[in-house]
Amino acid sequence: MSNRIAPKLLAEFIGTFSFVFIGAGAAAIVGDGVGLPGIAAIALAHGLTIMVFAFAYGSISGGHMNPAVTVGVLAAGAMGVREAIGYIISQLLGGVAGALFLSAVLGGDETGLGTPALAHNLALGATSLTITPAAGFMIEAVLAFFLVTVVLSTAIAGRAGNLAPLAIGMTLTLNIIMGGALTGAAFNPARALGPMVATGNFSDAWLYVTAPIVGAIIAAILHTGLARLAQERMAVADPGSVARTPAE
Repeated sequence: MSNRIAPKLLAEFIGTFSFVFIGAGAAAIVGDGVGLPGIAAIALAHGLTIMVFAFAYGSISGGHMNPAVTVGVLAAGAMGVREAIGYIISQLLGGVAGALFLSAVLGGDETGLGTPALAHNLALGATSLTITPAAGFMIEAVLAFFLVTVVLSTAIAGRAGNLAPLAIGMTLTLNIIMGGALTGAAFNPARALGPMVATGNFSDAWLYVTAPIVGAIIAAILHTGLARLAQERMAVADPGSVARTPAE
């Protein structure tokens, strides 16, 4: 391991550890059946954690703390394959370590440790709602799409400057407020697998791993396509810019 990559992997490990410990911990402590105020508290716990650690480690590793984000950044051509693999391994290890530490703090896994789950007979107005695996897949993929789109458009493209972590944290918060009661709103394989490993409950694990990756890849494809369209429009508006592009 080179000295150049080591700090990045450590930052991703610590950031993901903290994200799972605080986010999943909030979900475990607040519990089910708490309504919108409880979901908002859980959403803020996740959003604020990702925001502060993105501020802390963004200049070191980019503050991904999510394998889906790393896959999206890779698919957008903003990082190399070997580095991305190292990131994902560090994130998964950090997620498992965070969940195991949370289990030790709470005295066991009886609380579920914030393991995401599809809703069953969720009260919704005058009716009840059960989320099927197909619907859950779409929800998790869409939420990951939103997050990765914001990451690529702010942190990677540099459009938000130093405020990128704020935009990312807010996106995470809004996503969980919407999807928390439906799927647990993990949209992060490390956030989902950490508590699953700690509790031994791997229900719908395939969904929570693959759906965010699919959403991330779609976000990267759209981001890249929009960037190319923008460059083509600039080239049409200013033909001289074509000649300057290689030098840039």
